Amino acid sequence: MKISVIIPVYNAEKYVTQAVESALQFDEVAEVILIEDKSPDNALEVCEKLAKTHDLRVKLLQHPDKGNHGAGESRNLGMRNATCEFIAFLDADDFFLPNRFDAEKEIFKKPEVDGVYGAIGVHYHSEKAKEQFYHIYQEKLTTVYQPHPPKDVFPGLIGLRGSFGLFSVDGLTIRKSALEKMDALMKTDLKLHQDTDFLMRLAFYANLYPGILDKPVAVRGVHESNRISQVDSGKIKPASTRVLLWNHLKNWAEKEPNMPKDELLHITRMHRSFEIANSSFLRKWGMILKYLATDFRSIRSGLYNINFRKNLFS
Repeated sequence: MKISVIIPVYNAEKYVTQAVESALQFDEVAEVILIEDKSPDNALEVCEKLAKTHDLRVKLLQHPDKGNHGAGESRNLGMRNATCEFIAFLDADDFFLPNRFDAEKEIFKKPEVDGVYGAIGVHYHSEKAKEQFYHIYQEKLTTVYQPHPPKDVFPGLIGLRGSFGLFSVDGLTIRKSALEKMDALMKTDLKLHQDTDFLMRLAFYANLYPGILDKPVAVRGVHESNRISQVDSGKIKPASTRVLLWNHLKNWAEKEPNMPKDELLHITRMHRSFEIANSSFLRKWGMILKYLATDFRSIRSGLYNINFRKNLFS
């Protein structure tokens, strides 16, 4: 089993060495692909040093124009240049744990398996970060709560099956051939949640199996400048970013000829619910009254989501 690990790098000079070394601990990792995305710090110099030190296993890429294109397009560049049969993902401020590929080595022996997902934990890179964000992440696992067959993963991730849980790209390993089943790689016009959009669409097209769900196989690094932590803490309004995510998913689902009607309807209702949460006060309550009278499930879809509930009365 040979694996390409894709690491997008932006403003991560303090953390990327740990990320790379955590991937290189595995004999199965044949290459680590760093995609440096015009960082404002000294991340490029750190990446150049890593590529020189580990010249046979660490590859450094930049976008053709040497510009900043975001994590989605950086991961796309990595996926297009990966040479191994299997691909794993890692953010530059996160790191793998020693059990990262234990389940994958067995599960991928079955040819029908397109991907394996596992749980990730939390690491606070500083006491200040812990003070700021511990109330959000605590020591929780990001995981799917119990094993499910592949056919249940997509409806589970979109929330159609109630309490399902989540997995992160840091805990995902896929066959490179699985990408050929998808309509597109990561959507580059989404500034946030490109990975969530990618995981949901991947789950629709590919056979994804559970790996280790009850303990972490990788760790999310939390620090003061995490963009997703800014969203989770409310400094960036979560509803507005999720309106864009669910609008993307709705547009894709409407064009997908094999999309079941109940799943399309649920995606539409989730989009509506976040539109409500992100609306001005008068429009919000007008939409609530409209959907209470015509489509109560659009409201109920949102009430299942903690981020909708946080923003409903803001």
